[in-house]
Amino acid sequence: MRQAEQDAPKPMSGFAGFLRRDLDAVTAGLTLPWSSGAVEGHVNRVKMLKRAMYGRASFELLRTRILTQP
Repeated sequence: MRQAEQDAPKPMSGFAGFLRRDLDAVTAGLTLPWSSGAVEGHVNRVKMLKRAMYGRASFELLRTRILTQP
C-alpha cells in the first residue's frame, strides 16, 4: 500500500489511502468467515421483481410477490 500511495497513478494512490484509513474493516472483511451472499441474493431478487412490475401493478401486488415467493 505504501508503494501504491507513493508511486501509482492518482486513482490508485487514492484507493490505497482509503484502504489504509479503514484497514481494520478491510482486514476483517477478508479474514472473517461471514458472508453477505444470501442477503445480496434477496436484494437482487427484489430489484428484479420491481423492474419487471414497474408501471404495471400496484404496490400491494408487488409487496405480495416479494413476501410470498421463495
